[in-house]
Amino acid sequence: MTTFAVLGSGGWGTAVAVLLAQNPAHRVRLWSAHPDHAAVLRATRENTRLLPGVRIPDSLQITSDPAEAVASADCWVTAIPTTYLRATLGRFSALRADDAPVVSLTKGLEVTTFRRPSEIIGELLKTENVAVLSGPSHAEEVARGMPTSLVVAADGALAPWVQQRFGTDRFRVYTNGDLVGVELAGALKNVIGIAAGICDGLGFGDNAKAALLTRGLVEMTRFGVAHGAEPATFHGLAGTGDLITTCFSPHGRNRRVGYRLGRGEPLDDVLAGPQVAEGVLTSRSVFERTSRSGIDAPIMTAVYEVLHNGKSPRSAVQDLMTRSQKHERL
Repeated sequence: MTTFAVLGSGGWGTAVAVLLAQNPAHRVRLWSAHPDHAAVLRATRENTRLLPGVRIPDSLQITSDPAEAVASADCWVTAIPTTYLRATLGRFSALRADDAPVVSLTKGLEVTTFRRPSEIIGELLKTENVAVLSGPSHAEEVARGMPTSLVVAADGALAPWVQQRFGTDRFRVYTNGDLVGVELAGALKNVIGIAAGICDGLGFGDNAKAALLTRGLVEMTRFGVAHGAEPATFHGLAGTGDLITTCFSPHGRNRRVGYRLGRGEPLDDVLAGPQVAEGVLTSRSVFERTSRSGIDAPIMTAVYEVLHNGKSPRSAVQDLMTRSQKHERL
């Protein structure tokens, strides 16, 4: 019997907890930061706001007590948005009795430090035993058993360990040794997802969106390689795969932010929703890095200008289209 502690009861955390609990060889606990939310989940056995119609198995234990959540857990699974990750994990750092592996489901970058979620986890929990599970994986589909393929990145034997325990006949897991690339791809695609939403909101067609994704992937790869990632990772599930899902699916929060901006809604109204769109803060982190390093990332810079400097989406697109023309490989 393998005991999992899933930290974070949002849509993705709940979906992965439900997935793991379907295996009779697993004991799963789902931790919520909010006692009232945990009580509702226990009473209704359903995350009605984020995963309506998906039943939470009776075998899945739900708690808001950090100590109860991680007691004797063989694996911790973190499903906490980047902006809350450091503060939330601080509540668990004193509860680490041994070096149980940690699987990160978080996609993003810490604004003030540019640290990746796995680095924050390693720092606060004092461990190097961290894996990253990423790829095209909307919670709404995973929770309903729709076929999904992801990639897990970790050192040594941890990646195949996660692959074996998370994989099912509907949830296929590939392994990858490039943890930096997998994590950066998962963060950067959210910024391009906002750009794709702007493109849709402005009413542009397939030609524009295809070009946006293609050139956006070039920027993601360029940025990742400059920070130690392998270029091939960006053409796999964590890069191209997740980018396609984020930029086309109506489920995507980042695309939805861009779409509403493209339609002319005020930025404050767009960002007031209860769900976190990681690409908003990631765009700031990326802009600060590219400004200092000189990495060419015009699309991600344009997203930053719209989100943080008040530039109109239409002006941002116009400036992108009138840049000096160049060779495709540049």
